[in-house]
Amino acid sequence: MQHLQGLRAFVTVAREGSVSRAAERLHLTQPAVSLKLKQLQDDLELKLFRRKPQGLVLTADGQSLLPVAEKALAGLAAFEQSARALHSTVRGRLKIGTIVDPEFIRLGAFLHRLVDRAPQLETELHQGMSGSVLEQVRSGTLDVGYFLAPPGTGPALSELAHRELALFDYHVIAPAGWATRVADTRWQHLASLPWIVTPPDSVHNRLLANVMEPLGLVPHGVAQVDQEACMLDLVRAGVGLSLARDALAMAERQERGLVVVGGVRLPCALSFIWRKDRSDEPVIAEALEALAGVWLLGTFGSEGLTQGRIKEHHDHEARE
Repeated sequence: MQHLQGLRAFVTVAREGSVSRAAERLHLTQPAVSLKLKQLQDDLELKLFRRKPQGLVLTADGQSLLPVAEKALAGLAAFEQSARALHSTVRGRLKIGTIVDPEFIRLGAFLHRLVDRAPQLETELHQGMSGSVLEQVRSGTLDVGYFLAPPGTGPALSELAHRELALFDYHVIAPAGWATRVADTRWQHLASLPWIVTPPDSVHNRLLANVMEPLGLVPHGVAQVDQEACMLDLVRAGVGLSLARDALAMAERQERGLVVVGGVRLPCALSFIWRKDRSDEPVIAEALEALAGVWLLGTFGSEGLTQGRIKEHHDHEARE
């Protein structure tokens, strides 16, 4: 750093072949450039230029040092650019509520893109059911999260914003050999059969309530679990009915002979949620931009999805 101005004078004079032209380039006076050049030569105890009728030309020592000086200045410029970039880099911690399996919500791709965009941002993952993620985002315990609900409904709380990422269906699945028991697909009949039910925070609970409560029905629960994998295990064991995402339902029918109740589909949407009053916070904005790239969405505004929804089919089991 001691020789920075001298190096700039040396390289510029070498390129221009003239102190006057170098002074114009550096926005300095000619005496100032000459002084910096003299100080550099005195400190190095080397003569870098000799004067000829056509101007200043490099000595042999000057020719040897010029590439090194240029490299040093380029390195310093890169250093300064990196330092300036840090002023605009998002820092902090982003607490993310996750649900179901990572593949289904494209968690790995999202985190990879987020880290690329904001390397100084730390992420903290909290796995749960979508209802609990909703409440934690609302309360500020989580910054953002994933949520499942019927399409177009979004979270019930007005202070939350959301983006629908994917549409898919839940199916009613039954143990192998139950085809005749579920041949009657009316909800009045299905509700009377044994069900593996879930807590209110689960999307399975909310989806069933949406179709049964208007009919004055309640599923005949014989077991309650909070993990999709456990639900599938109980269905395989012949305990009762459950809901399963479309790809899971089809895989279970193909591989284990479970019965998928015909003609019964419960549409669902995967959404990303955050508090509306935090939309302009840098960590939230970075998360939304990263999410948009992963799900091939347009730029996010304050409300709604700007480009088409994507129908997703995955075949992994996880918590919901």
